[in-house]
Amino acid sequence: MANRPELLAPPEIFYDETEARKYTSSSRIVDIQAKLSERALELLALPEDGVPRFLLDIGCGSGLSGETISEYGHHWLGLDISASMLNVAVEREVEGDLLLGDMGQGLGLRPGVIDGAISISAVQWLCNADKTSHEPRLRLKAFFGSLYRCLSRGARAVFQVYPENIKQRELILRQALQAGFGGGLVVDYPHSTKKRKEFLVLTCGSVQTSIQTGKNECDEGCSEDDFSEDEESGMVSMSDRNRPRKRQKPNKKGKTREWILRKKEQSRRKGNDVPADSKYTGRKRKSCF
Repeated sequence: MANRPELLAPPEIFYDETEARKYTSSSRIVDIQAKLSERALELLALPEDGVPRFLLDIGCGSGLSGETISEYGHHWLGLDISASMLNVAVEREVEGDLLLGDMGQGLGLRPGVIDGAISISAVQWLCNADKTSHEPRLRLKAFFGSLYRCLSRGARAVFQVYPENIKQRELILRQALQAGFGGGLVVDYPHSTKKRKEFLVLTCGSVQTSIQTGKNECDEGCSEDDFSEDEESGMVSMSDRNRPRKRQKPNKKGKTREWILRKKEQSRRKGNDVPADSKYTGRKRKSCF
């Protein structure tokens, strides 16, 4: 895990001018980026009516993913925190519009203007605290909340992610669901240690019942070296969850004894000084003595 770029430096520092040009000039990276972008657009499931959509490429870098979006006939807006990456994108004369910004501070786009969003290997950067003021949970909350607002109703967002561990995966998914999204995780080649790819597929508003199945290793040929023995059996590893329900407000006419005891116990866990429970706890007081 020592070679993970997010563990070496913040993205705006790691992807300096040298690293940005090195990244874009690698034919291997260009090929991988194109395949991941095509898969993300496939999971985005845009209507095949010939009408161009306005898509958001989060962590667009030098515009490699944006080129795939343009090839599919759509318009796009790219957001990235690295000025060096965006400078390379300008030199390459990509067709999309470019925006310099930190997704962890929110997107700042008008509500409902985006028809879909993709992101390749970017969201996991928010799980790292690069500054003393950075709190991963709050940065993910700001990101997913602003993304939910700028997406049109029923639009999808697809994120290809490389979570470092299960804790990061759960943190990302939890914050997405709390922002109002529905959806889950799609894993391509779940048994392969080399080809395994995770895609977080989210829907804004009403949740569609079907999510495309992940790809299997033997669709393109496989060998025993590509498999991991500790993987569970099955073609797809997917967590499909719906939008969490809002908590019901307590009855204004009166709070029950169970509700009061539960609130007192929560306050005790926080270290507050709470009066002891008794047979009078939660009992309705008479109007006069």
